[in-house]
Amino acid sequence: MAEPLKDIYNETFIREFGEKVKGVHPSFSTESFVEEVIDEDWDERKLKERIRHISITLGKHLSSDYEKALDILYRLDKDCEGFRYLFFPDFVEVHGLNKKGWPLSLDALERFTSKSSSEFAVRAFILFDSVQMMAKMKEWTKHEDEHVRRLASEGCRPRLPWGQSLPMFKSDPTPVLELLENLKDDSSLYVRKSVANNLNDIAKDHPKTVIETAKRWYESGDPNTIWIVRRGCRTLVRQADPEVLSLFGYADVLNNPNIISSAFIRNEPDSIFIGETSELHFGFLVQEKNPVKLRIEYAIDFVKANQKNSRKIFLWADRDFSGSEGVERVERVRVHNWKDLTTRRHYSGIHRISLLVNGVEVAETRVKLNAEN
Repeated sequence: MAEPLKDIYNETFIREFGEKVKGVHPSFSTESFVEEVIDEDWDERKLKERIRHISITLGKHLSSDYEKALDILYRLDKDCEGFRYLFFPDFVEVHGLNKKGWPLSLDALERFTSKSSSEFAVRAFILFDSVQMMAKMKEWTKHEDEHVRRLASEGCRPRLPWGQSLPMFKSDPTPVLELLENLKDDSSLYVRKSVANNLNDIAKDHPKTVIETAKRWYESGDPNTIWIVRRGCRTLVRQADPEVLSLFGYADVLNNPNIISSAFIRNEPDSIFIGETSELHFGFLVQEKNPVKLRIEYAIDFVKANQKNSRKIFLWADRDFSGSEGVERVERVRVHNWKDLTTRRHYSGIHRISLLVNGVEVAETRVKLNAEN
């Protein structure tokens, strides 16, 4: 069984880091630092709680002068790269989130982001002064370092996983979209992924705004921009938004029902136990001589503990279909696992399964899921 991610911060790592600090700052007491970090509550702390505890404790053991403390970290950050050193930017958030230390803090976030990532720490600064912070992040969109350009996008994502919420951008994403304009054709895939994820975040609260942006960006014809638009609209594609489907060339199955015929889906066996697998058999006919772009999915309306339903959609194919004689027969089998996951528990009851083509339901079946045998 894999160890919890929080255990990357263990006593050995804390001691090794303490020795690194002592190497550039001789008055630093490694023993005292380790003892205070690995306290009686250490085992109970979660990942982000451990990061914050290290940041707070480190502040007590470095110089009380914030600028001098940063200088100490600057002298050893070249040897402190990777996820484990997220407490470097977190140190900036904890000790430099004020107007007095603002310029020093922004320089530090810019520097540390290439070593680990400042995407979480920068959000506190946005909440503190969004206007000033977004102005700085616009400058970062022009930075020569792809890590800094990515920070400009990733740091202001309205729904960044693990990150503090930015309610002002959930309500009005205009400042974020203005920033993304500078990154919509970035040469770095690392940056483009962030821009696409940011766009996808915004689409969950403001779909029409993202659709308008996507259309305008898509018309540029730039391959990098088109890549961002496609990835950034993935939630809207899954929701079968007709404007987005049309933008990306998907066939209009809803208004042209003759494209698909003889669709079926069945589950074998039709009664199973939680933890078992079953076979989903599905198929259809494509009645088009010219290629048509189809997104084939199946949806399961999972029964929840309260006996209500929660839909989960699974992708099978996203490509062009056509038949040399004007008809293409498609038949497939997919094994579905009904065991519990960390992200989904199964409950007994009748589960409805649907076959979707470009978001349109073309066939359905049901399976009885029984409590574990």
